[in-house]
Amino acid sequence: MNDIWWQTTGEGNCHLVLLHGWGLNAQVWDCIAPELNAHFTLHRVDLPGYGRSGGFGALSLEDMAEKVLESAPERAIWLGWSLGGLVASQVALRHPQRVQALVTVASSPCFSAHGDWPGIKPEVLSGFQQQLSEDFQRTVERFLALQTLGTESARQDARALKQTVLSLPMPSSEVLNGGLEILKTADLREPLAALTVPFLRLYGRLDGLVPRRIIPQLDALWPQSQSQVFDKAAHAPFISHPLAFCAPLLALKTQLQN
Repeated sequence: MNDIWWQTTGEGNCHLVLLHGWGLNAQVWDCIAPELNAHFTLHRVDLPGYGRSGGFGALSLEDMAEKVLESAPERAIWLGWSLGGLVASQVALRHPQRVQALVTVASSPCFSAHGDWPGIKPEVLSGFQQQLSEDFQRTVERFLALQTLGTESARQDARALKQTVLSLPMPSSEVLNGGLEILKTADLREPLAALTVPFLRLYGRLDGLVPRRIIPQLDALWPQSQSQVFDKAAHAPFISHPLAFCAPLLALKTQLQN
């Protein structure tokens, strides 16, 4: 049986599940774990096929969400970054009773550009899929570099992401291709409009993968949600601005407990 790797730390009376993005693993949260441990019981997860959750092939978004949920606390705030945001959203849609609140970070309900919807051109994602089979490591490094472009600490942030990837076994090309397929095809815009749990969306203004033009569109589509933008951050605001990033999470906890 294939198992999902979980690490639970902290002693807060509120559970917080953290889901990482494409190509990475749970160690990406090390920069904010000390701050969050003081306030939450923190659950860091390697998504199926990533990091220490080996033995999985490519999964659909639905299957990935169900697999992660199997070992999750009974009720928690679910926070997902990028691809992890889609997984956390899927959990909230299918099992709202297990989700105290949903937080998405630098994530889009539809990463692909369609018509007047801003996003990543589908051919760019297809290009990454093609390049994975030709030069696996370089393709992953290029994708990571895109995530920090434009920030004052871009080089340092890219190095931190690369170290996170290299610290553990790399996902297989099948798993990485499956993740890109989810980014290319998933569209949760309409389903999330009916979400009933508290919903917080966090963005980096300089993000090159999730264009800031989606924010007002989603504000209108999802009036029940709240959005916050970190002005000098890109796709990984928790790495470039760790303390500022934690502030709305602590405010959310207070709001839920009042």
